[in-house]
Amino acid sequence: MRKPFVAGNWKMHGTVEEARHRVWDMLQPLQEINQVERVLCPPFTALLAVANMLMGTDIGLGAQNMHWEEEGAYTGEISPRMVAEFARYVILGHSERRKFFGETDETVRKKVRAALDHDLVPIVCVGETIGERETGLTDPVVQRQVLAALADVRPEEVARVIIAYEPVWAIGTGLTPTPEEANRVHGQVIRAVLARRFGEEAAQQVRILYGGSVKPHNAAGFFAQPDIDGALVGGASLIPEAFVAIVRAAAEAKA
Repeated sequence: MRKPFVAGNWKMHGTVEEARHRVWDMLQPLQEINQVERVLCPPFTALLAVANMLMGTDIGLGAQNMHWEEEGAYTGEISPRMVAEFARYVILGHSERRKFFGETDETVRKKVRAALDHDLVPIVCVGETIGERETGLTDPVVQRQVLAALADVRPEEVARVIIAYEPVWAIGTGLTPTPEEANRVHGQVIRAVLARRFGEEAAQQVRILYGGSVKPHNAAGFFAQPDIDGALVGGASLIPEAFVAIVRAAAEAKA
């Protein structure tokens, strides 16, 4: 049984003080839903503050990105060693990183390898654009992204990786695939690729999340699907009661 996993990606929102208030408002109810692995991913500036607030709880902390090098002349970047001081998880390859900052399959591959080498859990994002969807390229695009990201991952390591299927056209738009459609990509595309690359047993251990306009009103439908193991939540994770409701929906659906 794969334990449900729900992460909140706060993106570039909030000061440190606002982060503290947000955590305070959701901390107690989140601690009561321990059937789900819960992770908060604030901006870099708030990692230390949030880490201090989560100390002594079983709620995880994640960063939203990192460089693949341990150190060097990379102005403005954060290394895996720096992330590992505070967090256990790191989001890699998000479509916004690809779109606005030129990330590629190759850079995502390097980051995944670096994360694993520093005992971090990579949350690897994959997904197609609206143009790719409309031209029937969803499956090959997602397959390519998964294989590229995990090219340097060994079979005994793959269970440590979390994959988030985030259709680019659904992120922040209010549009979503049907739960059945998302589940098809999770099971028949992503998990099938994992099985061919790492073996069926290893593939069944990997948690695959859905992301893209996940809200309290639609979360249960996604979580009811057998190959959807949780969610990477964007905007709704900024609203404590909404994020708690999504986590609760995961616990109830996967009970």
